[in-house]
Amino acid sequence: MDKHQRQAPEIPEHKAPWWMDGREQQEPHFLGNGLNTFWRKAWHWLLFPLRQLDPLECSENILNVLAWDRGIQRFSNEPLSLYRKRVKYAFANARDAGDIAGFKRIFERLGIGWVELHERQPGVPWDVILIELADHELARNQQLLQVLIQHYGRTCRRYRYKVVYPQPLRLHAARFSGSYQVFGAKLG
Repeated sequence: MDKHQRQAPEIPEHKAPWWMDGREQQEPHFLGNGLNTFWRKAWHWLLFPLRQLDPLECSENILNVLAWDRGIQRFSNEPLSLYRKRVKYAFANARDAGDIAGFKRIFERLGIGWVELHERQPGVPWDVILIELADHELARNQQLLQVLIQHYGRTCRRYRYKVVYPQPLRLHAARFSGSYQVFGAKLG
């Protein structure tokens, strides 16, 4: 059940009076069931246009129209689910573009894992922004990262990737104890 069905008023169940329940008089019972079925179909027909406005549920043709309206272009070999997310969050991503926290939210919305952004690092030119992310994230989302930087990145800035290789670390806790003594000696 989608959000539009949850928000729409429910159609009450058809309840025929006891003298028209289908045992003695069948025509009113079948007529009532037929009308109830028709109104349920009409209810779904009325909700159909609302579903088409949701990029995560609409048909692909409508999705392309919504993407055009929001300034999103599908890049080659982009999965449909990612394209739907980019269209859905286009307004929020445009609002968040331009600062570090917003850029992190853009990456988070689109399913890119851990990302850190660093500005004005020592020994690096002032206009370079370092994007620090895991090696597997860069390999898996390279085209997406290029599109995001091109679309939402700051003007007059250069972006560089700083790749990290995460390694699992296991620590064991154990009790450590010892005793210490100090002995003094005189030369003499």
